Amino acid sequence: MKILLTGANGQLGNELRLVLERENPGVTDYVDHEELDITDGAAVAAFVARGDYSHIINCAAYTAVDRAEEDKSLCHAVNVDGVCNLATAAAAHGIRMVHISTDYVFDGNTCHPYTESDRPAPQCHYGATKRAGETVLMGLCPDAIVVRTGWLYSSFGANFVKTMLRVAGEKGSLAVVADQIGTPTYAADLAEMVAHIVLSPRWVEGTFHYANEGVASWYDFAVAIMDLAGMSDKVTVKPITTADYPTAAMRPCFSVLDKSKIKATYGITIPHWRHSLSRCMQKLNINNGK
Repeated sequence: MKILLTGANGQLGNELRLVLERENPGVTDYVDHEELDITDGAAVAAFVARGDYSHIINCAAYTAVDRAEEDKSLCHAVNVDGVCNLATAAAAHGIRMVHISTDYVFDGNTCHPYTESDRPAPQCHYGATKRAGETVLMGLCPDAIVVRTGWLYSSFGANFVKTMLRVAGEKGSLAVVADQIGTPTYAADLAEMVAHIVLSPRWVEGTFHYANEGVASWYDFAVAIMDLAGMSDKVTVKPITTADYPTAAMRPCFSVLDKSKIKATYGITIPHWRHSLSRCMQKLNINNGK
């Protein structure tokens, strides 16, 4: 087994490095944009052709959601053309592929956790390109696996947890959206699950949802971060509405994902988001012993 991991310097990519080197050491090529531009079809074809890969895990993506509303061509190039290039190469060499997608493929106008059979209806350019990437992949590689997730954070890279800690330290107060509901998802947990799929003797193609257990608003998430950091008595966290915090891209108001399919298919258990947040904070050496 030999694996190609794209987007290796991102939050999930870095977490996957740790898991794969522990579970399957020495047989994964880790690449980011500098090593492989997935928007260059010829470069992808040549790279994959000489790699003798059994699996490709695609974590590469354009994820600047608001910037994507203006930088539409680059967002499309990475999230659609790049996926097409990887899928074309995978199909040509019989390589199994796992692709990471997003809760933004849904419109958020529901009140039940989204299942894999619910109709996608993205409301922003980022979400539309991620949905298009899913479609292109499954058209070229019907035996591929798509994993949708959302609200990712990690000890690596820039994310909500680090932003809240930084702003709280600078200002002593936070104003956080309370009417968008989802599930904070620790990228380390997602990495464990993706590695489990790739290294498992069982391969079940199709689309799966993965997030940590539980439900929260961004406000709830921020309150929990302050509590675990021992800052809840020093920092005021104020709930605000989406209307109070306008952004270029529309976000789903409700993006809780139903994980029943992936739990039943691969026999996994999923930690609650508060437990996983505590683990991440410990890794960041910011924890109040909770």
